[in-house]
Amino acid sequence: MDLSLKDKQKQLILKEPLHKVMWKMSIPAIVAMVLYGLNAFMDTIYVGQLLNEEALAGVAIAYPLTGIMLGFGSWVGTGAGNYISILLGKNDNDILIKVIPNATLFTLIGTLIFAIPSYIFSEELIAFMGGSGTVLKYGTCYLEITLLASPLWVYALQLNFIVRAEGKMKTAAIIMAYGLVINIILTPIFINYFNMGIGGAAWATNIGMFIYCIVGYLYYKNGKASFVANINLIRYDKEIFLKIIKLGFPGFIMSLMGLIQAAVVFNAIVNVGTERDLAFFAAANRIMLFLMTPLFGLMRALQPVAGVNFGAAQYTRVKQSFLLFSKTGLWLILPFWMFLMAFPELNIKMVLPNMVLTPADVFNFRIYMAILPFLPYVFMALTYLPAINRPKPASIIGVARQVLFYVPIMIFLPKYIGIKGIYYGATLIDIVITFWIVYVVWKTFSTVLTLKK
Repeated sequence: MDLSLKDKQKQLILKEPLHKVMWKMSIPAIVAMVLYGLNAFMDTIYVGQLLNEEALAGVAIAYPLTGIMLGFGSWVGTGAGNYISILLGKNDNDILIKVIPNATLFTLIGTLIFAIPSYIFSEELIAFMGGSGTVLKYGTCYLEITLLASPLWVYALQLNFIVRAEGKMKTAAIIMAYGLVINIILTPIFINYFNMGIGGAAWATNIGMFIYCIVGYLYYKNGKASFVANINLIRYDKEIFLKIIKLGFPGFIMSLMGLIQAAVVFNAIVNVGTERDLAFFAAANRIMLFLMTPLFGLMRALQPVAGVNFGAAQYTRVKQSFLLFSKTGLWLILPFWMFLMAFPELNIKMVLPNMVLTPADVFNFRIYMAILPFLPYVFMALTYLPAINRPKPASIIGVARQVLFYVPIMIFLPKYIGIKGIYYGATLIDIVITFWIVYVVWKTFSTVLTLKK
């Protein structure tokens, strides 16, 4: 008897050799995330090249605040996605049919709670992040415009995360590509030819998100999902709603803590440096994020592989998949990292062509990038833990990273050693966090994955 699409995808995840599973699911996910990273990176280049350093600094300050919208999308999307992967492994169709309606309700509530007060107090939020003068003006404009489309941002991400949770990485990549390509095309047109300035970059992103949202909705509306989605229904089931909150919380915590981290870092730079230092850090941070995009793709592919196998009680296969994805992530980014460390000036000049770099700038850049080879293990762990129904350790680590480490170190270290304290502190913190995550993951190997529950 021919297998349905759903069963074929499950059999691939549950039975095929892990190397085959990884590459079949990872390649489209990596392509999608590289396109996403290129999209954000090109936005940075457009703003830096077509406008000025102050505009780039304003976008950099606003970006963590807009990232909270992505955080809500990640929260509901990974929460629903992790749950759906486990339910697919268990063949629990009665609960599957109720997940998306609950997720959509979560999206509406979360968007309203965040977007309305953020729009009202947008200038105060940019000032809190360290913006002042021209940078404050640019940042406020960018934030206010992106907030107008916040429901689209969250809903589009919710749907795309769930498509990935089905194991349909290629489909998710195609859906994402529609919106990202539109954004890349429109951004320079709006900034340069329509003279919309920084607002043009924001509106181009919003239009891209609208297309992204429509294509994702039509995927479910046309019955392409491997389960009954009930895409037009909104409902509340306490147990399912709370499960989505629990399983997706680590993803949101990472976004929220990223906002706290950015606020602390930007204010530290403002206190001990200049707008030039702020623009340089923004450029370095965007380059780092772009290099990490292959890891984001691997994370998306690991989630259904770990979740479905965990739901089917194939615990050894879950462990093997985590180790395989982590090792592959290292080999993917290592050549790019080596090029980056060898030619830092070339990379920085792509974003800030007119900045005169000092030896201290180059050294700080290399220190900031030194952590990159450790990140494949960290990223896979933060995906693996919620996927095996263990979101609590990931949430604790995410909170501790900012509250126990970033806040005190970034407040005090730059005061004593200047701007270089930002880069030294960031790398030192991530090394400590890496060792902590190694301990947590290996602890699960000796408990969860070896017990037949």
